Amino acid sequence: MSGTPDAWAALRAQPWRYLGSRWPWGALAYLLTTVPVGVVALVVLGLTLFVGAVTLVVVVGIVVLATVPVLAGLLGVVERARLRLVQHAAPSGMTLADRLRAGRRLAVSWPEVGYAFLVAVVLWPLDALLLVLAVSFPVVMLLAPWLATVGRMEVMGWQVDPGAEAWAACAVGLVLLVAAAYLVGLAAVAQAALARLLLDPRQAELARAVVDLRRSRVDLVDAFETERRRIERDLHDGVQQQLVALTMTLGHAELDVPEGPGLTLVRRAHRQAEQALDDLRGTVRGIHPRVLADHGLAAAVHEIADRSTVPVDVDIRLEERLQVPVEAAAYFVVSEALTNVARHARARRTEVHAWRQADRVVLTVIDDGVGGARLDGAGSGLRGLAIRLDALGGELTVSSPSGGPTEVRMECPCAG
Repeated sequence: MSGTPDAWAALRAQPWRYLGSRWPWGALAYLLTTVPVGVVALVVLGLTLFVGAVTLVVVVGIVVLATVPVLAGLLGVVERARLRLVQHAAPSGMTLADRLRAGRRLAVSWPEVGYAFLVAVVLWPLDALLLVLAVSFPVVMLLAPWLATVGRMEVMGWQVDPGAEAWAACAVGLVLLVAAAYLVGLAAVAQAALARLLLDPRQAELARAVVDLRRSRVDLVDAFETERRRIERDLHDGVQQQLVALTMTLGHAELDVPEGPGLTLVRRAHRQAEQALDDLRGTVRGIHPRVLADHGLAAAVHEIADRSTVPVDVDIRLEERLQVPVEAAAYFVVSEALTNVARHARARRTEVHAWRQADRVVLTVIDDGVGGARLDGAGSGLRGLAIRLDALGGELTVSSPSGGPTEVRMECPCAG
């Protein structure tokens, strides 16, 4: 019975084996949890409507009443989770943050609002009544042999005496308990079907909105990366070449200008032009390093490590090139982390590791510095990289207790 997709399939396919499966317990838990969920929904929605109605004359009530669809949406999230008690449900892949972001782009779901009021007003009292009648009454009958000995026992006009009559009542209770298991299962299945009917359209809308949202964010990352490359290309092929020509011209001028104040000015201008060229090369390398595009992440990280003032051990075990946005994000995480180590960590050594883990790439930058780094710290460039990775379906975390060590960890899907 573990292979049946839901309680209804178990009831239809092999009803005689239904009692031996997990579904009776799941159905019981589904109806039981409806009661507290419904009570909380009744209180919250009732208070919201009351406060909204009272403050409607001062316009604040409109804002309060506008939260009703949001509350209904949150209840919908809870209800979809509860459906797993009576149905096998594949994970949607949507986090709560995804749902909230996508939900802001959709119109109000009136079926979802209607289901919220249905749970708050109708379903939980019915479930409570059903549980009292379907569970408590058979349990009392099952306990008849003991209850009849401790006091007078009467069930619906039937005076149950100790002995054979009490055991007969126990047998009746066992039959009723079996029937109650099927009754509770049918009630849970019917209620779950109603929930699906009202909540599934919204779920499909949310799924589509989440896909569109993620696609638009990835498109923004791609557009940003394309713009970075254009700027890098313009600087490398335009301004940088002009500065190279200027330094060559000034070098020739040094040979032709006689000794004196004029030669001093030419030499100073030559040094300034060379310094500007070095600064421009550093800027170009920071915008989009050519070595990353030509030779991949490992070569680019080794280049950063060679320039670092803190010794860096590099261990990158990636057999294949990553997708361009992921590779660029990984490079800039290493670059920003090593820059922070050099400026703030007072570290003696740093390690950079990268490897494939299933369908994800994992990259860590670890230093033995003083710790205390934060992802959301003032001026932290890692915060922007965390947002960028989030758009790619990845995440960036920082573990940096006081006294160290500090670990910057990036995880991101390798496939788009």
